[in-house]
Amino acid sequence: MKKFFLKRSKQEQKLKHLTGLCNIPASEITLLLDLAADFKRELISGNPSFEQSLRNKRIALVFFENSTRTRFSFEIAARHLGAGTLNFSASSSSVSKGETLGDTIKNLEAMQVDGFVLRHPSSGAADLITGITSKTVINAGDGSHEHPTQALLDMFTLRDYFGKIEKLKVVIIGDVLHSRVARSNIYGLLATGADVGICCPVTLMPPDADRLGVTLFTDLDRAITWADSAIVLRLQLERATGGYLPSLEEYSVHYGLTDERLERTQKHLLVLHPGPINREIEISNHVADRIQPPGYSKSVLLEQVTNGVAIRMAVMQTLLAQQ
Repeated sequence: MKKFFLKRSKQEQKLKHLTGLCNIPASEITLLLDLAADFKRELISGNPSFEQSLRNKRIALVFFENSTRTRFSFEIAARHLGAGTLNFSASSSSVSKGETLGDTIKNLEAMQVDGFVLRHPSSGAADLITGITSKTVINAGDGSHEHPTQALLDMFTLRDYFGKIEKLKVVIIGDVLHSRVARSNIYGLLATGADVGICCPVTLMPPDADRLGVTLFTDLDRAITWADSAIVLRLQLERATGGYLPSLEEYSVHYGLTDERLERTQKHLLVLHPGPINREIEISNHVADRIQPPGYSKSVLLEQVTNGVAIRMAVMQTLLAQQ
């Protein structure tokens, strides 16, 4: 079995939690991406073999929201490293009887778990439980705050394709106002030297957008002409009935990523999407499935899913194996 180690100097402080990428230094992000690259090479080798570095660890996957990619990705990553997992579902737990988040965490900690992977609909929930438990906390998405491992796998995908992140121009398209994926990507990409743009209707633009250090677009053609890569966000369909958008049809016309729009720019564009996809709304079927394009763009949506396992292995190895 192969051993994988984080190449950190003795002077560098170890991370205990990962609740977001805000204020995480570029050096720490680079270490995680480097370790994920080692894991990915082994994962796609056809016969992966890993040292069971977390074989005595138990990780609670505490998901208060539905998830497919993120939950399974963490579970597969944990098992590759030898960790046991406990799957928590709010609908079948004591939360349905009125138990608080804090009490849920304390009860799970009393069962001698070593770490928590938390997804929660409330912004700040992951940071909150770091003050409740002495165990490691990994944020798997909290409200409209952050989703750090999704951003890390997006950054890993970009670096894997372009060979670098520094000076890449990356535009994030869609509902930036409510997106935890957008927030984490903005923090992580800026920290590692990328130029970041956001493109969306003014109603979905964050009120602090002009202070984030990003380039602002409301015209999608201009945005993709500027960019090397686009991260397309899932449009939360309730936005059309919540007063943010006139209609889904109008959103799709002005902000949907289509073959026609991409070919009009005549520029190679790498297309990412965190999923799940609203096909023919924020992205067309052809663009979403364009793995080996004849023209000017390429989509790496499924490669992102593969990279998610490698990134989450790197995060858990970093936070839990060195405790």
